[in-house]
Amino acid sequence: MQMSSSAGSGNPAQDNNMAYVLRRCSKLSLRNALMKTYSDSAVRLRILPSTSCMFDEAVQIKMSGLTSQQHVELQSSFRDDKGVVFKATATYRADEKGEVDLSRHPSLGGTYTGVEPMGLFWSMRPHVPHSKMVKRDASSPLHYHIEASSGGEVLAKETNERHFACPGVRRAPVSDGRIRGTLFTPPGEGPFPAVVDMYTLGGNLCEPRAALLASKGFVVLALALYGYQDMPKTVDKIDLEYFEEAVIFLQKLPEVKKTGIGIMSISKSGEIALAMASFLPNVKATVLLNGSIANVIFPLHYKDIIFPPLTAHLERITVTKSGILDIRDVLEDPMVKENRASVIPIERASCNFLFVVSEDDRNWNSTYYAEQACNILKEHGKTNYEVVSYPKAGHFLEVPYMPHHPSGIHPAVNQVVAFGGETKVHADAQVDTWGRVQAFFRKHLES
Repeated sequence: MQMSSSAGSGNPAQDNNMAYVLRRCSKLSLRNALMKTYSDSAVRLRILPSTSCMFDEAVQIKMSGLTSQQHVELQSSFRDDKGVVFKATATYRADEKGEVDLSRHPSLGGTYTGVEPMGLFWSMRPHVPHSKMVKRDASSPLHYHIEASSGGEVLAKETNERHFACPGVRRAPVSDGRIRGTLFTPPGEGPFPAVVDMYTLGGNLCEPRAALLASKGFVVLALALYGYQDMPKTVDKIDLEYFEEAVIFLQKLPEVKKTGIGIMSISKSGEIALAMASFLPNVKATVLLNGSIANVIFPLHYKDIIFPPLTAHLERITVTKSGILDIRDVLEDPMVKENRASVIPIERASCNFLFVVSEDDRNWNSTYYAEQACNILKEHGKTNYEVVSYPKAGHFLEVPYMPHHPSGIHPAVNQVVAFGGETKVHADAQVDTWGRVQAFFRKHLES
């Protein structure tokens, strides 16, 4: 008798395994027949001029091989060092040639609309609400994954590798006496102009900005304030001598020019930068991004001088419609007579200042602080300052294309607060600020 192909083997276990394999193969064949994978697609997604670039550089994103007027969804994403995923989305319609060019065609919807060549980068939002992008080691790049799909079918994928440090930049941890931080040195022998880069309340350093500045030809010390490595986790005062030691450390490096040091600051580190400029003779150029003219939170000590912090009135905190705290008007006016002891005496400074302010800063009234700083300098016959103001930008002015951080946990109140800013305007302000900062430091540190 001839046995049919459907006959069993006589072994029940073997028959069951074979039946499972046949069913599995049938399902895979059916799925492959119904769904074309992006590797088989004629659609092409390109990142120009290269898939690898510096973090502060713009790229072109283009698609081809679509059908005329076809709708396509683009999504960008990356995962930061804390594991938080940031994403942006946009919908486009292909032109009559079946092409999409982000520098010419408008987004019809998503996290941004209109013609925005870098919209997939600056409009990113965190999956975990109120998160700020974290990049601890700037010697490695961030990988932005970009995916195109239509009707639920993935058409193409590409990855943009965005670097903070250009080839040849050297990164070295610093543990010298009390000083803790990371030193970034440009390629070549130098000597180079040098900058101390300080971040904000919480004490940790910010490597991305420092690495990018080093890539532009500056020796940069990203300096920790506290809470970093073996430093105290919390402090009850700030000693200016620590920052003086950092300036001396930089000046002794053979690759550093002896023409004076620049200071880069934002938020809480702003008044520390002003104090450095006022008391340390080797500071030549100081940048304040949304800083304060008066000392806040902790007493600031320098030798026998103590600057008390401004008094904070927590009863002035308001709540936004979305339930987020607004702390903008919590601090007392530093220019009132009884508060003048907290004001940093910047009239002592001989360096040049660049005050950068965001008019929608909800952390505090940085516009007012910059105005008063300029008034003090003007009253003492000084013209060593520049002011740049950005309407509708928020508190955290970062490097170009860094995701906007409109709200987050504030260490002073340990709750979510508003930091302000409209995303598109804020993104434009970051690009403009970055160019101004570089030009300012080159003008005042290179000669």
